Amino acid sequence: MPKFKTAQECYGLCQEKGFLEKKAEINIEKIKSSLRIAEEDLASANDSVKKKRWNSAYKLYYDVLHMLVEAYLCFDKIKSLNHQCLFAYLCINHPDLELSWEFFEKIRTKRNGINYYGQPVIDEDWKAAELQFNLYISTLKREIGKKL
Repeated sequence: MPKFKTAQECYGLCQEKGFLEKKAEINIEKIKSSLRIAEEDLASANDSVKKKRWNSAYKLYYDVLHMLVEAYLCFDKIKSLNHQCLFAYLCINHPDLELSWEFFEKIRTKRNGINYYGQPVIDEDWKAAELQFNLYISTLKREIGKKL
């Protein structure tokens, strides 16, 4: 099992390996489109929650959160080449949002477990993440709205 990295350690490696790319401009249309797609995926995620389809709900909530973080970082003109670097950049460069690196790592590794290793989400996994998923999604939507 790989050693857990802090946000700072991960961010340093991401910079060193060139996994964070600087863009020339802010693409407002991409941000708006990402918001629309995230809203649609969130509706599907909520349907999965109602039906207690934890794997689908977890993956969809993760995808919504990932898409919102990508959209938010468009304002910084940053594109990440992987999810871990995306979340590390957000946590290091936007501490004012008060988002937890540990939470991002927990959901990223759980989502990878679902997608790549056949590790299902159980009721307790969902309950442990649901509140933070919703809080982070609403925080990012609000902050993106302010910047638009």
